[in-house]
Amino acid sequence: MAAVIISLALYFTRHTVPANSTTAATVSTVQSNSIFANSLKLDDPVDFDDARRGLIASPSGKILSASGALLHDFEAYKFITGAAPDSVNPSLWRHARLNAEIGLFKVSEHIYQLRGFDLANMTIIEGKSGWIIVDTLTSSESAAAALAFARQHLGNQAVSAIIFTHSHIDHFGGVLGVISAADAHARHIPIIAPQGFMQEATSENILVGTAMGRRSAYQFGRDLPHTVTGNVDTGLGKDVVYGRFGILPPTQLISQPSEDVLVDGVRIVFHNVPGAEAPAELTFSLPELNAFCGAELVNQTMHNLLPIRGAKVRDALGWSAYLDQSIDQMSGMQVMFSQHTWPVWGNERIISMLKLHRDSYKYMHDQTVRLINAGYTPLEIADMIKLPASLANQFGARGYYGDLRHNVKAIYQFYLGAYDGNPAELNPLPPVEASRHYLELMGGADKVLAAAKIAFDKGEYRWTAELLNHAVLADAGNKPASELLAKTYEQLGYQSESATWRNSYLTASSELRNGPPTKGVSRADFAEMLMQTPTERFLEAMAAALNGPDAEGKNYRINLVLSDQNESYVLWIENAVLHFRKSAASKEANATLTLTRAMFIKMMTGQAGIKDAVFSNEIKVDGSKLDLIGFLSLIDKQPGTFGVVTRGGK
Repeated sequence: MAAVIISLALYFTRHTVPANSTTAATVSTVQSNSIFANSLKLDDPVDFDDARRGLIASPSGKILSASGALLHDFEAYKFITGAAPDSVNPSLWRHARLNAEIGLFKVSEHIYQLRGFDLANMTIIEGKSGWIIVDTLTSSESAAAALAFARQHLGNQAVSAIIFTHSHIDHFGGVLGVISAADAHARHIPIIAPQGFMQEATSENILVGTAMGRRSAYQFGRDLPHTVTGNVDTGLGKDVVYGRFGILPPTQLISQPSEDVLVDGVRIVFHNVPGAEAPAELTFSLPELNAFCGAELVNQTMHNLLPIRGAKVRDALGWSAYLDQSIDQMSGMQVMFSQHTWPVWGNERIISMLKLHRDSYKYMHDQTVRLINAGYTPLEIADMIKLPASLANQFGARGYYGDLRHNVKAIYQFYLGAYDGNPAELNPLPPVEASRHYLELMGGADKVLAAAKIAFDKGEYRWTAELLNHAVLADAGNKPASELLAKTYEQLGYQSESATWRNSYLTASSELRNGPPTKGVSRADFAEMLMQTPTERFLEAMAAALNGPDAEGKNYRINLVLSDQNESYVLWIENAVLHFRKSAASKEANATLTLTRAMFIKMMTGQAGIKDAVFSNEIKVDGSKLDLIGFLSLIDKQPGTFGVVTRGGK
């Protein structure tokens, strides 16, 4: 128990790594990006006009933590201006410039947005007695800064209601920076969310959150410098603000497909869209304001069907169907705003945008299924499918956050799993062992490196990466191979239109040069949120951290009593599996552990260790302390600092 570490997929504390020793874009990369630039109308001004429309004021300075640590610098992306540098895909550079339009914006009468304070947007709707806040960003610090900025320019309005559009933390984690739990309770503030919100918000990534969190540092370029050879965007917005995270339970759940609700004098028609971008999600119409909130069902980018950080695969066909339903909800709508990127104005343009996304997801779904039934594998299909020009030429559906090739693989996985049907893939060798055999077959690392250098000079970077991946996995100490692979990943990153692919390639390059992070999750930042997480979710995570081989033959039985919650559980190991049941204390238990929920969470997040569990004055142990120590020692520590491309530090 003392060793289980809980994390959430997006959210690690930023740590300092040495700046990348970056290389310049090669001739091949310059040529590739030039061809890309000529294939699109990058100078089309419409999106730039929309991204700047309604600007009231732009923020400056920094967002700091209570201890003075830098969380967000509003000047960090000031370098994103003018023509694309050689080291950034020109289409991605255009999108990064659009996302760099930050500040407080008037969307339409009675509707405002704060963009660029965090990864997501905060939307303000003027109600009868105060502000209805739609989504509260990732952290308390960014949410408080955004709200203070709005009050500075719009007046010191009270918060009269909160709407959580869906169950991802960048849309609710900052709620305690908007309103305190005590104030929300005392003033009976409506907190509205889709059905299933709390379960999904508190359980997402608990079981595999350590791995997801580590991988998310790749997806979001968390540790990359903000430079033309580093982090320029995330696809959905700029930085995630890694501050303190909280949650407030909803007071009203939207459970029907559509519900008409009066919120602080404003008529809102909510539409449930579960299982598309999030397991629990809603969109809504504001009929009297002629406005529609698309939440994260539609943004100014193709979305992920399977984030590269990892998640449950999303349903492309269902997503397309929700977008089709949204078109039917557009009567009279003159503006559509979402909780990432910038709005769309005009009914005809809104419907065109919805059709663009509807047909993009439907096309990739249908064509993937067609090729599945023709016998093609995921890797083959990913290289075969291209969107038709009528879709591909529209910037709103290009893969700045999601990516067509990765989405195709996700659709295959959704229906058939990761196995491609070839028995050679039923029981392949693990990567490191396979790489050693490949190196032996190819005549050793020196020959592989020589072949890779030739491929690199030809600009064949995908093949170069495949060759060098074997060399590095087989021998992590092969510095020449690691350095050339780092340079290869840089070129692949420089050419990537997808921000998440660019960030992943460049983070991999940094890891090859500097190693994996030395610190993992900042667990204290989740205290307020974890207090709302059901005990069962922690116990499921504990069971998933049990070291099965070490637990073989062990038969510990432990009572867990949360003294301030009137909760009692019996935990036992049987057949090297950890089980639990909500039950009165067992008389046959080896030990009974009695503690408060706050101390329990400290133990579950690694802030309190085995010694604390046995010897702390805040914890009562009845029975055998030695057996309790034996039981707790079977729970693996999971610090989330493992290597991804180096396979070290696991």
